[in-house]
Amino acid sequence: MLTSKNWAMATETNTTKPFYNTEIPGDWEVRELGKLVDEKRPVSYGIVQTGESVEGGIPCIRVTDITDGKIDKSNLITTSKKISDGYKRTLLRKGDLVMALRGKIGQIAKIDDDLVGANLTRGVALIALKENYYNDFILQQIASDRTIKIFERNLNGSALQELSIGIVRKIPITIPKSLPEQCAIAHILGLMDKAININNQLIAQKELRKKWLMQQLLTGKKRLKGFGGEWRIQPLESFIKPVVREIPKPDVPYLGIGLRSHGKGTFLKYDEQPEKNSMDNFYVVRPNDLIVNITFAWEQAIAIVRPEDDGALASHRFPTFTFIEGKGHSDFFRFFILQPRMKFMLGMISPGGAGRNRVMSKSDFIKLEFSFPDYDEQTAIAWVLQAADKEINLLKAKAEKLREQKKGLMQVLLTGKKRLKIFNEKN
Repeated sequence: MLTSKNWAMATETNTTKPFYNTEIPGDWEVRELGKLVDEKRPVSYGIVQTGESVEGGIPCIRVTDITDGKIDKSNLITTSKKISDGYKRTLLRKGDLVMALRGKIGQIAKIDDDLVGANLTRGVALIALKENYYNDFILQQIASDRTIKIFERNLNGSALQELSIGIVRKIPITIPKSLPEQCAIAHILGLMDKAININNQLIAQKELRKKWLMQQLLTGKKRLKGFGGEWRIQPLESFIKPVVREIPKPDVPYLGIGLRSHGKGTFLKYDEQPEKNSMDNFYVVRPNDLIVNITFAWEQAIAIVRPEDDGALASHRFPTFTFIEGKGHSDFFRFFILQPRMKFMLGMISPGGAGRNRVMSKSDFIKLEFSFPDYDEQTAIAWVLQAADKEINLLKAKAEKLREQKKGLMQVLLTGKKRLKIFNEKN
């Protein structure tokens, strides 16, 4: 738990001060967060209880509205002015910080003009700083890994974990006494946030574009240049055929393959005690097999086997199929099996009540009929969608690199290990 023994301050006459197994500059200080806020508006949590939104009422920020350092205003609930006025202490002003105390614990955002006068629901904390502390700097400190780890160690509750206001008030903040230095550090970290957000917006745009492409290309609504003619309704058995690679139960640890529902692909699991498995036989999977879980097919537990799954073992509940050469293209079907109609049809051949009682018929599966293009058009469609995937993956890799770069900057700038040149005491 967080106690005064976890951190210490030295006298201001020192060049450096100890702080969490490191040192901070002599012109920095360590203060509890509760000491940095306006005494008339102490760190406190919202307690406005709302039922149905009131038309024209006062907006109220919930935990779910705080995302990636911003307030999502697209679905704010509202309460009556009378109820909101009962909690005037948490009425928001420009520059206030609000932070999630439950759910997305530690998510924090700054209030802009359009939310002045709004209120908070329970589970969201108000942090109203004094004028000599820069809100964007404190926001970055609270969002740092060090602070988040403190939060995680001090959660209350079991099913619904929550962070107490007492812990929030005691969070140690390292801070330069110079307001311009606070602003300069926050500005640099804010530029990193901006780059990350722009990249995330690009990812969202590319994912929407890919979704549109899939909807158009996989249904024949949009045709690629050079292709014409009608698609033909054909059964899956025109493109795939069952394959059985049966082996006896291993007597040594092995890698098994599993399938996630909702089209989320395969995963590998290591079985260290094969002797405890009741099955006598297993089945080997190979890259580009089509594999389906007959128990959860109705939840779209279907995928194309990845290269890294090669040689993994499956039970009899995971039948596999190979593609007929020149008829079915595995990369085309990698996208095709994710379509809503495929999920609907898998549900139709999985009779029963719910859960494990809904077992798909393997013989019915290969007889399912869909509208398909010929092999050459399948290949072209797969190439376009793979190119879209590659573009998205490159952007995601860039996002991860930007996050790591920002993390590194936070570790040195928010502790004073690295000083901006104009604020370095040695210059």
